[in-house]
Amino acid sequence: MTDVQKYRMRLVCAHMDYITAEINDVDKMIENMISSNPDFENAIQFLCTIPGVKHASAITIISEIGTDMSHFRGSKRLSALVQCAYAAVKSDKSPYYKKKYESLVKRRGKKRAIIAIARMILTAIYQMLSTGEQWNPSDLYKIDMPVALVEKQKAKAIKQAKKLLQREGLLPPDELLAS
Repeated sequence: MTDVQKYRMRLVCAHMDYITAEINDVDKMIENMISSNPDFENAIQFLCTIPGVKHASAITIISEIGTDMSHFRGSKRLSALVQCAYAAVKSDKSPYYKKKYESLVKRRGKKRAIIAIARMILTAIYQMLSTGEQWNPSDLYKIDMPVALVEKQKAKAIKQAKKLLQREGLLPPDELLAS
């Protein structure tokens, strides 16, 4: 290496050291802000219970949307969390989103499936921060579902249940035709 190249390398290294120190200072300031505000700390711990959402992602989410969900009319008003969705579908610790992703990817493709998972995570976040309840995957599909879709799903479930009962011989065939 020439002396000029060595000098440039020292400049680049010094600049990298400076940037790293600045990043560390900002990280410390963020951690101080979180530790001094119990609302932020609780919200971050809350969000970390969702598969795919780690501490840093929770901080990013809180910094972007805050903890007060009354500003939003519904969970549809929040933006997508695609990175968390990717982590959630790869998680073996809690395979809930992984299973949902695998079933969606067959019908929609990878990109649309990951957006659907991100939407599910956003819905969970909105519900958790609005109600103060912990993450519960059984509640995810009850949120923001149009009434017509809920009725359609109920009718389909009833029809399938009647068919099953008929196959098992527990329901006469005319009961199935009457509905």
